[in-house]
Amino acid sequence: MDYATNAGRKKQHKGMRRLEPGGNGIFRLEADVMRVAISTDGDSVSPHFGRCPLFTIIDIEDSRVIGKEVIDNPGHHPGFLPQFLHEKGVRCIIAGGMGQRAVQLFAQQGIEGIVGISGPIEDVIRKIVNGTLEGGESICKPGAGKGYGLDKTECEHDQ
Repeated sequence: MDYATNAGRKKQHKGMRRLEPGGNGIFRLEADVMRVAISTDGDSVSPHFGRCPLFTIIDIEDSRVIGKEVIDNPGHHPGFLPQFLHEKGVRCIIAGGMGQRAVQLFAQQGIEGIVGISGPIEDVIRKIVNGTLEGGESICKPGAGKGYGLDKTECEHDQ
């Protein structure tokens, strides 16, 4: 997939909106410009938003990706990642799994959380742009994250 570059463009976050729920749990792009973060592990969506090694951040304008960057996860403790991603202009976080407390912390920052997403990052980006991304239940159960609740060495989801 080819992406337009952000070279020479001022980063504007005014007017950005989030994905709006459509029918049957499908999320549709309802904005001129939007910044989305996707929890990333390799080339796929990470099942653990807080412990993912990377975030893929995309900028979408007029139903096309105009920028894409992959950044390291700066660390995870309650409240930090929502603030960090908010400061980067993110309005939507996509992950395989996320607890209700994290969803609430993101919402306090004006960031929509969409969970139950899996598969290759490029497929997820295509679904966002096409308006066919379907969210669902969190892939991981509460307490599946290290350092929050119950430490687990493995989760119930497929790896």
